[in-house]
Amino acid sequence: MSIQPAIALLKRDLLLASRKIGETLIGIVFFVLAATLFPIGVGASPDLLSRIGPGIIWVLALLSVLVSLERLFAADFEDGTLEQLVLAPTPLEWLVLAKCIAHWLVSGALLALISPLLALLMNLPATAIWTMPLALLIGTPCLTLIGAIGASLLVGSRRSGALLAIIILPLYIPVLIFGVSAVDGYVLGLGGASQLLVLGAMTVAAAAMAPFAIAASIRLALQ
Repeated sequence: MSIQPAIALLKRDLLLASRKIGETLIGIVFFVLAATLFPIGVGASPDLLSRIGPGIIWVLALLSVLVSLERLFAADFEDGTLEQLVLAPTPLEWLVLAKCIAHWLVSGALLALISPLLALLMNLPATAIWTMPLALLIGTPCLTLIGAIGASLLVGSRRSGALLAIIILPLYIPVLIFGVSAVDGYVLGLGGASQLLVLGAMTVAAAAMAPFAIAASIRLALQ
C-alpha cells in the first residue's frame, strides 16, 4: 500500500504551520523567554547555573512541546478532516504518524537547534553545546508521540489543555530523567552514551506503538 497519502499529509501540515507562524512558534518563544528568566530568578552565579542548567532546559523543552500539542488534532476535528482521515484507504496509523512527524519538525527539532544558545546562557561547559541538542533530537520525538496519545484521547474536549497536562506529564518523567542525566554525564566527565541509547530506545518503542494507540483513540472519539 502506498505511503504517498501520508507524505502528502506531512507536507500539508508543514505548509499550514508555515502559514500560521505565530501559533507554530508559540512553544519556541515560551522556551526562549522562560530560559532567559531563570538566571534573573535564581541569580547569575555561573556554578549554580551550570549545575541546574540541563534540568531547566529539558523541563522547558518538555513544557514547550506540551503547549503546542493541544492543537495537534483539534483543527482537523473541527473542520471534518479527521473524519476523512479515518475513512481514507491509507492506514490511519501511518497518517497520524505523519502528523506527529510534522509536529516534531516545527517543535522538538527547532528546540534542539536553538538549545546550544541556551546552554551558553546557562554557562554550561563546551561538552554540553553538542550533547544538549543531541539529547533533545533523540528524546523530543518520544515527547511528541506520547503527547499525541493524550491529545487523541481528548479530541473534542473543551478543557483539553489542563487534562492533557494531567495525563501526559507523569509519562514524560522517564524521558526527562534520562535526558537530563545524559547531559549531566558528559558535563561531569562521566559519559552519557548509555542514557542516550535508552532515550533512543524509548523513541523507537514510541514510534512503533504510539500510532496504534493514537489511531484507536481517534476512532473511538469519532464514534
